[in-house]
Amino acid sequence: MPRVMGERGDVVPLLAEVFRTYGFEGASLARITEGTRLGKGSIYNFFPGGKEEMAEAVLSEIDSWFRDQVFQPLRQAADAQQGVADMFTAVGRYFLSGRKVCLVGVFALGHERDRYAVKVQGYFAEWVQALAAALQRGGHDADSALALAEDVVGGIQGALVLARAADEPALFMRALARMQQRLVPPGTS
Repeated sequence: MPRVMGERGDVVPLLAEVFRTYGFEGASLARITEGTRLGKGSIYNFFPGGKEEMAEAVLSEIDSWFRDQVFQPLRQAADAQQGVADMFTAVGRYFLSGRKVCLVGVFALGHERDRYAVKVQGYFAEWVQALAAALQRGGHDADSALALAEDVVGGIQGALVLARAADEPALFMRALARMQQRLVPPGTS
């Protein structure tokens, strides 16, 4: 039986899981209606632009969450090390300790990559820049801060893939702990 939802925002997390599971190309209308338990009419009422509008809404929600929970705290934390620690906590929570793949990564690797390239590039670039700025405030020089930030953001994505492939979510959390330890500024412990 179709579900009744009053707000478009209530549908977006359900759509995210459909896209996370099937990718953009594999998220057929049948899978979307099954995953959201909404009828076609309700789906198109919320998203008259179709699947592209749905994907935009999902990517915007992810972007907002990361901006609020990861990027801004990295930029604004009075204690840069605490901001970095909070980033790792938020990332572990968001990806359900390695049980959930990165949907932005799915969009970056799929056939839809070019369609959403600007959003995907912006997401990763903002993450790297926010982390690099925190690392620099915390005692790393500019070059090593940028290199470490690139390594960590790439490492988080790789650890998600590896944890999913191995069906071992704890692997993701172990990798996060090792990455966090690598970010301790020189001369501190």
